[in-house]
Amino acid sequence: MQLKDKLAILADAAKYDASCASSGAGKRHSLGKGGIGSTEGMGICHSYTPDGRCVSLLKILLTNFCIYDCAYCVNRVSSNVPRARFATAEVVRLTLEFYKRNYIEGLFLSSGIIRNGDYTMEQMVEVARSLREDHRFAGYIHLKTIPEASPELLAAAGRYADRLSINVELPTEAGLKQLAPQKEAQGIRDAMGELHWRIQAAKPSRQEAQPKRKRPPKFAPAGQSTQMIVGADAADDRAILVSSDALYRQFRMRRVYYSAFSPIPDASTQLPLRAPPLLREHRLYQADWLLRFYGFDVEEIVDGSGPQDGMLDLEIDPKLAWALRHPDRFPVDLNTAPREMLLRVPGLGARNVQRIIDSRQQGRLRVADLARLRAPLQKVLPFIVLLDHHPRQRLDDPVRLRRELAPAPRQADLFG
Repeated sequence: MQLKDKLAILADAAKYDASCASSGAGKRHSLGKGGIGSTEGMGICHSYTPDGRCVSLLKILLTNFCIYDCAYCVNRVSSNVPRARFATAEVVRLTLEFYKRNYIEGLFLSSGIIRNGDYTMEQMVEVARSLREDHRFAGYIHLKTIPEASPELLAAAGRYADRLSINVELPTEAGLKQLAPQKEAQGIRDAMGELHWRIQAAKPSRQEAQPKRKRPPKFAPAGQSTQMIVGADAADDRAILVSSDALYRQFRMRRVYYSAFSPIPDASTQLPLRAPPLLREHRLYQADWLLRFYGFDVEEIVDGSGPQDGMLDLEIDPKLAWALRHPDRFPVDLNTAPREMLLRVPGLGARNVQRIIDSRQQGRLRVADLARLRAPLQKVLPFIVLLDHHPRQRLDDPVRLRRELAPAPRQADLFG
């Protein structure tokens, strides 16, 4: 099989992995096909760094052959899809050629399981090793780790990769047993724990940071991430967020990615016939941010007391939903409230909250001051008190307020 044909198959097979976040960049036909910096090639996706930079990655599978028969996976052993496999040298060559042409800034490499976990992981580590040691490649490398692989191979992967990830697959152990009986939840957690302690051990302490002390070698400096499939099993949003919260707490995950189940060819009868609404995936990402950056608990986000019964409200974002359920906590005085409460005001993100805290040191804030901070006034004003604004009457009728603030159905911006 020609290298181009392999790339077409294995880049397409990698699109189901959401743990390398993608964005839709506009095409620039005026520059001509294949111009410098073009990101229209097969297997090129976009990922965002913690500081907001967008980087282009070559996103491929080493192979889509797999010995497992996970019901939700298009590459399962019983699936009737075209198969291909790269040699390790071919992946190295593709990465270097794409990089030299300014198509990409790094590599995201995953794989189906061939022979066994150790054999597959050894091939992936060899790609990273060759790039780093044989070709002095300094770009970004993200390896999707095989949970069944030996600790020695996990350790080698972390020495060469910037980020490692192990897919938790499904939010509950019951769902994993039902749809992927060959995989073990405990084995996945054990592998995550192995990566976690190695990542923590590689972080220099204050004493080790002194010039005279030798720092430990780097190990996956960008941390580890994971992905779970949404809508393939019966798990509700509360169960998904409980699982994510545990992963953040136990293993210090840098990110949990949510991938809405997509119907696949020759699907198992155990799977739903339709995909869940994409807005559900979006609401889960918003709730995830509330857990990580806004001081919310899972039970606050999905309290189960309303008609949603364990599911996030699709009509409004979860922070607004919480605020409407708790009108007694509002209005919040922006001139005196602590940071923790400012973060709970619908429409105020972490950046705007810091701007408010900085601005109120210069004087008491008015509506005009908030407008200059570019806060979404329509969403914010019903929940706040300013020197020239008090919304008590609107908070007394949360049902009417919800109708006013609920946006028209669309893919909303994060807490926009």
